[in-house]
Amino acid sequence: MKRAAFIFLLLPAFSFSNAQSYAGITGVRDTSYNMLNEFNKHLKNYPAIQIVKEKSYQYIAEEKNIAYCHTKERELKLDVFYPTEKTEKKRTAVIFIHGGGWRSGNKAMHYPLLQELAALGYVCITPEYRLSTEALYPAAIHDIKSAIRWVRKNAAKYNIDVNKIVAAGHSSGGELAAFMGATNGMKQFEGEGGSKDVSSKVNAVIDLDGTLVFIHPESGEGDDSKRISAATYWFGYSKTENPELWKQAAPLTHVGKHTPPTKFINSSVTRMHAGREDFIAVLKQYKIYSETRTLEGSPHSFLLFNPWFDTTVVYIDKFLRNIFSAQPKKVYQRNYGRTGWQW
Repeated sequence: MKRAAFIFLLLPAFSFSNAQSYAGITGVRDTSYNMLNEFNKHLKNYPAIQIVKEKSYQYIAEEKNIAYCHTKERELKLDVFYPTEKTEKKRTAVIFIHGGGWRSGNKAMHYPLLQELAALGYVCITPEYRLSTEALYPAAIHDIKSAIRWVRKNAAKYNIDVNKIVAAGHSSGGELAAFMGATNGMKQFEGEGGSKDVSSKVNAVIDLDGTLVFIHPESGEGDDSKRISAATYWFGYSKTENPELWKQAAPLTHVGKHTPPTKFINSSVTRMHAGREDFIAVLKQYKIYSETRTLEGSPHSFLLFNPWFDTTVVYIDKFLRNIFSAQPKKVYQRNYGRTGWQW
């Protein structure tokens, strides 16, 4: 009987009418989305690409694996990168959410980016969150909201300006970042994580190739004809079985006057920014500032490689300086196009 029950749990439950599937919850972390696999996948079409490597800067502190939330299954951790130089002016915080189809990836993927941004004067935080191998939607939403609350609660420790907290992310992490901004102040998405007495508001969003909507002519999510899509695994329903849930999880559903200034940095893969123009149209309706930059000819995983990485750092930095004003005067700033750094 135990064996039969186990086999039943592995069946794709979404093939049964209106039954939510837990088949994707394996308890084993998916490691398929990583820098080396992406490099090998794109090398043929982009022979000049180079993997962006981590660096070590004497003036940047790195604190890793700090517990920010405890779920029933385990404790969730985050990493912080920040300038060690003392300054009276408080710094902008960038919470960067990794991608991987809500199913794969890890917080270490974007260490090079966080090191570069910290060298420009930002406090950078990258949290892990429950992927779809562990828990279905909205667990990841609750985890990121909890991470934002942790940042606000610990703002004084890291000299963070609580009016300059940014949600940023790539791919599914971009979708999550956009969702954070689009649901500012919506208590139904807070979850039961730590620091519930603290706000999860973000003051800006940077979405790097993250979809804004799931059910839309531009969206490629939900095609289970060849294999189960990432979103289907995350929701536990196909989009035809529970379209309302798929709609609820879309940032486009919630965007409004409470949404902060938003930057879109996109690859040439158009389906990865489905719903972007609709999202921008709502922002314009409420006179909320937005920017869009497209890295022509780039793959979806552009953030992991040069020649696109340095340009992405510039785009992020310019946007944040524009909406928040300049960082503290005495910071290390990248002298792009040359080697080394300058004051």
